[in-house]
Amino acid sequence: MNQIIEIMKNWTKKNLDFGVWRIPNPKLTLLLTILLAVVGNKTMAQGLDDYLTHATENSPLLKASYSQYLASKERIDQPGLPDPELQVGVFLQPMERFMGTQLADYRLMQSFPWFGTIKAQKSEADFSSQAQYQLFMEVRNELFFQIKYTWFDLHRIQGEIDITKEILTYFHKLEELALTDFKASTGSRPSQTSKNPSNSNGEITQEKMSEINSSSGGTNGMAEVIQIRLEIKELENQLALLTSNQNSLFIKFNQLINRDIQDKIELNEKLQPPLLELDKYSLLDSIKEKNPMITKYENDALAYEQRAKIAKLEGNPKIGLGINYSPFLPRENDGIDHSDHSMDMLMPMVTLSLPIFRNKTEGKINEAKYLQEVATQNQLQTENLLAIQWAEAFQNWEDATRSLELYDQQIELVQQQINLLTTSFSNGSVPFSSVLKSQLKILNYQIKRIEAITLQYQSLSLLEKLSGINLINT
Repeated sequence: MNQIIEIMKNWTKKNLDFGVWRIPNPKLTLLLTILLAVVGNKTMAQGLDDYLTHATENSPLLKASYSQYLASKERIDQPGLPDPELQVGVFLQPMERFMGTQLADYRLMQSFPWFGTIKAQKSEADFSSQAQYQLFMEVRNELFFQIKYTWFDLHRIQGEIDITKEILTYFHKLEELALTDFKASTGSRPSQTSKNPSNSNGEITQEKMSEINSSSGGTNGMAEVIQIRLEIKELENQLALLTSNQNSLFIKFNQLINRDIQDKIELNEKLQPPLLELDKYSLLDSIKEKNPMITKYENDALAYEQRAKIAKLEGNPKIGLGINYSPFLPRENDGIDHSDHSMDMLMPMVTLSLPIFRNKTEGKINEAKYLQEVATQNQLQTENLLAIQWAEAFQNWEDATRSLELYDQQIELVQQQINLLTTSFSNGSVPFSSVLKSQLKILNYQIKRIEAITLQYQSLSLLEKLSGINLINT
């Protein structure tokens, strides 16, 4: 492309006279101008971090998951001593006792679990809360991945739309150029009635087709015009499909970040090929260390271990301490002076549970051990699945990187080819179809290049989700 730019500059210097363009060859001027317009600058996308922040603050999915974590966190302070038990008995009729007349009976008891039970319960709740937090992190990472994946798809479609529009402009100009060549080959002159050999709908009339067939070289010239119009129709249909897909992705993106479906999304910048600095197997190590689901299952296993400990401790006796108080009234005329001492009874009490039914205790212990084994096996299975996802994501990254290098080389070669064909076409030594086919190659390679860059970013997004490491600089 740089060579074409230099040719354009040199051609400009040779054909500039007192600030006015002199056009010795209109076809060459038109082709060079269109080729210069097709190539645009590509810069790194901006704004993704803002959308991720908005999703973090407003996503109902994240809010629900985080509230679930906060709820589990409240369980940590719940274990403790059971509430004291107060029993009050009042006699409807005073009870005559040896010590006097008993009016009521009061009993206050406090039971205590076996030593270490409360600590184990708090540890179990703490590990369960940490597992719930890791589940929240997994939900967040999955949401971020979906947002990033859609974001890069939007950029891909926008890039394809831009290229398709530029090529459509190119073909419309070439249509005019081909019509000019056709009129010149048939010896016709432009007029108000015969400027275009088609009706108002762009269709060739039967009368004009007869005139074309009877003219020398008219058939080939008109065939080129029809070929261009076929390409224009195909590109217009492709543009309509891309626009429809883009609108659907706009709605999806807005819903992912919990915004109104009609809110505008800015896609002003274009993506540059990203760089991956970390080693392939370093990423795998990071995935095994930092993936939320692996950490979740680790905490689940520790929580079930504490649950088994709790079940074992609860199988021990429970101790209760308390006091019993019975107020008495002295009997009348019993001949005893009660002024110096009280007749009320105060009795310390101790209770001890007898855990003789061991089946439920053993059942709870075995249940916790089985659940701990489930968590351990789930962790191993998750590591295997993550390794598979890591391998697929890295393969996609490597394939996209290789393809991108190939497309860049192919675009450079085709640009050189167009440079040569443009000069030959202006001299009439090559047919128009050669230039058309080369330009179509540019279109296809540019679209494939955008798809390769998109695949790079989406692969990095998946690796970010798996490893928890920021690999994309936005």
